[in-house]
Amino acid sequence: MIGIYFSGTGNTKYIVTRLLKNLDNNGEVIALEDKATIEKIKNNDTLILGYPTHFSNCPVYVRDFIKSHKEIWKDKRVLIVATMGAMSGDGAGCSARILKKYGAIILGGLHVKMPDSVADSKLLKKSREENLRIIENAEKKVDLWSERIINNRFPHDGLTIFHHIGGLFGQRLWFYSKTKDYSKKLKIDKNKCIGCGKCVELCPINNLSLKEGKSTSNNRCTMCYRCISLCPVKAITCVGDEVVEQIRLSDYR
Repeated sequence: MIGIYFSGTGNTKYIVTRLLKNLDNNGEVIALEDKATIEKIKNNDTLILGYPTHFSNCPVYVRDFIKSHKEIWKDKRVLIVATMGAMSGDGAGCSARILKKYGAIILGGLHVKMPDSVADSKLLKKSREENLRIIENAEKKVDLWSERIINNRFPHDGLTIFHHIGGLFGQRLWFYSKTKDYSKKLKIDKNKCIGCGKCVELCPINNLSLKEGKSTSNNRCTMCYRCISLCPVKAITCVGDEVVEQIRLSDYR
């Protein structure tokens, strides 16, 4: 078994890694954008696919990856893990429906609430105590379902018709313009940017580049928040206008 993850701030990677370790201590965890990922999928029959939900939807980059490599999914047994900050709806179901079209066997779906490492909206700000409780509950849920999966009982978060209706009418229709394609909303404060190039290196889809010593968006952002989270001078935002530091993996593990 292998774990494939798409993670901006590290939360999804953490959950996929914990789940895989519980299920198969010899399993390998690899980033979706890694050059070796396609071959790894081809050579394994069972895999965990993890990603953060975006407005009850699967990230555009993940959807594009599945569609661009549709030939590798036939008869693959896939457990989908979707992390979220608030509502998840049918976050797992959005990729499950595409995967099924290409012949994948969906074992189950697991939705796990995790805190934002950073937020660029004060409305998303939570206290450290709240975030620690979220993490503890996430770990308990992963460990509980790990035991059940070992006994061939799989979760179905995001996969039922009720999840589909909830995700569709709860978020996805209202925020359709934000999730149908790559975003042009990424903002870079040129006065703060120091031109270190870290964001350019980190971007999984090559959306960022340095021009005249400053980071520039090429209007093809998948909203993973990797650059926002790791910019050393907090020069990048997307939804809001100011980066609000919250809690990171290194703070609790």
